[in-house]
Amino acid sequence: MSRQLVHLIDDDWEVREALSFLLRTVGLEVQPHADAAAFLEALPGLRPGCIVTDIRMPRLTGLKLQERLAAARCRWPVVVITGHGDVEACRAAFRNGAADFLTKPVDEQVLIDTVQAALATLDGMLAAESGSALSRERLARLSQREAEILALIAEGRSTKEIARALAISPRTVDTHRAHLAEKLETTSVAEMVRLHLVGADR
Repeated sequence: MSRQLVHLIDDDWEVREALSFLLRTVGLEVQPHADAAAFLEALPGLRPGCIVTDIRMPRLTGLKLQERLAAARCRWPVVVITGHGDVEACRAAFRNGAADFLTKPVDEQVLIDTVQAALATLDGMLAAESGSALSRERLARLSQREAEILALIAEGRSTKEIARALAISPRTVDTHRAHLAEKLETTSVAEMVRLHLVGADR
């Protein structure tokens, strides 16, 4: 299993080296990036991780980076660090979805705790996305009739009520329900309802 990853973005080489060393001492994998523009260029091929970025950098600021990430629908947690922080910059970072906002010189333990909390959030988000993808894959196996029956099951309809609604026999409904259970890999009505809701959210 790969280690949790931190994407460290700072145009100051010494800062990148110091923070990379610190985060690696607690078992984190660190991938340094010279600036936000370089990070965005590499983004399509990068593994998900917590982003730790300086706010003032050449070519593209940390705040502009957050805007570009939002436009790209990248929801990796972002920790913003600055030596030039003010209240408005802090507000802007949080409006853009920052996980936290830290000022230089950064307290080492505060940074470690903040990054680990952000990574825990990322792990939960990735697990949810993985579960949703699996659910959508199962739903894609259903025929149109099976999807119709699933929707009626989600409404709390009984087999006889479904049969009347679709003008088919209860035995045919039971056959379709058996196919549903096989394709959705569950006999739980509650789980079937959850899967139906996942499909409705698409």
